[in-house]
Amino acid sequence: MMRSALDMAAQVRSGAASAGELLADAEARIRARDPALNSFTRLTLDRARGEAAAVDALRAAGKRLPPLAGVPYAVKNLFDIEGEVTLAGGQVNRDNPPAAADAELVRRMREAGALLVGALNMDEHAYGFTTENTHYGTTRNPHDTSRIAGGSSGGSAAAVAGGMVPLTLGSDTNGSIRVPSSLCGIFGLKPTYGRLPRTGTFPFVHSLDHLGPFAADVNDLTVAYDALQGPDARDPACAQRPASPVSPLLDQLSMLQGSRVAVLGGWFQRWAGDAALEAVETVAAALGASRRLEWHGAEAARSAAFVITGAEGGALHRARLIGRYDDYEPLSRDRLVAGSLMPAAWLAQAQRVRRRAHAEALALFADADLLIAAATPVQATAAGAAMFSIGGRELPLRASMGLLTQPVSCIGLPVCTVPLWPAAGEAGLPIGVQLIAAPWREDLCLAAARMLARQGVAYSRESGA
Repeated sequence: MMRSALDMAAQVRSGAASAGELLADAEARIRARDPALNSFTRLTLDRARGEAAAVDALRAAGKRLPPLAGVPYAVKNLFDIEGEVTLAGGQVNRDNPPAAADAELVRRMREAGALLVGALNMDEHAYGFTTENTHYGTTRNPHDTSRIAGGSSGGSAAAVAGGMVPLTLGSDTNGSIRVPSSLCGIFGLKPTYGRLPRTGTFPFVHSLDHLGPFAADVNDLTVAYDALQGPDARDPACAQRPASPVSPLLDQLSMLQGSRVAVLGGWFQRWAGDAALEAVETVAAALGASRRLEWHGAEAARSAAFVITGAEGGALHRARLIGRYDDYEPLSRDRLVAGSLMPAAWLAQAQRVRRRAHAEALALFADADLLIAAATPVQATAAGAAMFSIGGRELPLRASMGLLTQPVSCIGLPVCTVPLWPAAGEAGLPIGVQLIAAPWREDLCLAAARMLARQGVAYSRESGA
């Protein structure tokens, strides 16, 4: 079993292992396992060796080590890595100049002592839920390599679930952290919109894009999140508020005592299959959910997210689509073209619907502190599948795997996805549950996730793929 990030950092601090040794172990795992999974599009091992040497030099000098000292990690390939071309999953980006500097969150991970081992596969320009990339191949699910890892941060989830690195970073516009976390059976955090800066990352939809971490262990997830926090004026959407460290609070699980937990019904149950419903009921029982609430604006929020995604994404790519149409993959380019042609009135109306849906959702927190919903309608589907079935109805896979995540990301609420292993559905495959809180209450999401982990309700299983 791969050790947790916190165990790795503790070993470096105690001298039981060097950062260089941890890096060598991660490299061996990647070379042995990634050929079956296709998580990585680029390895940055020379850089990581330099970072490991710097950590080991600090320890040799008796200096205090940062919280993630010696911990290998990787990032979705839309994060800038100094000296590397930022692909964002697209062939059209191959000829771009290398990044002049690291993305802000990559810089913060380096300051925390982590070792960047590579960039990870994704749906082209983050427009998809399957990580079946025409240019860089399909990322496979570590628990069944005939199935998808989810997307668009599929490489980020599979690298953790496959036991190659304990931490990764990804992005979530319509569900791209929560969907692959669910299908690969790991923990994922989509913070409040504006909590983490996006400086130095390839955008998809400015008004919906979030960044966040993945981990096999909820304590690792929390420490990584704390390392990433803080304002950055270069991102106009980033809240200029001080960091609110969560990891010290998680030892005080009493914060959950008296918290009102509710299950989201309506839309969130109508589009959940048997495995998803079982997982929700298990979490509800473990957290003492006392009531069920319905967010009547969920369907409208999802519709608004579709329009905003198409319009902003299409506008971003329109000039290059005109000149380099054939360099875009067929799976997303026609949707980008259609989005670029949307009337401005549609986008304005979608933003009005979004504001109304946001107000309706916030009203739910008058009756609950934490909301529970399935993260994906179903478990991981077969690679290459075009459709899946819910309640006897066939739905298009690439558009519908985000049925339960899109409404929430449209209004920017913080969510921690936790992995469960239900008896219903496909045996041996995980499915995730969303723990949703009011804005800026990541602490509550993470505390609930930690409680579920302590109870043995939510946990990751490493695959030796």
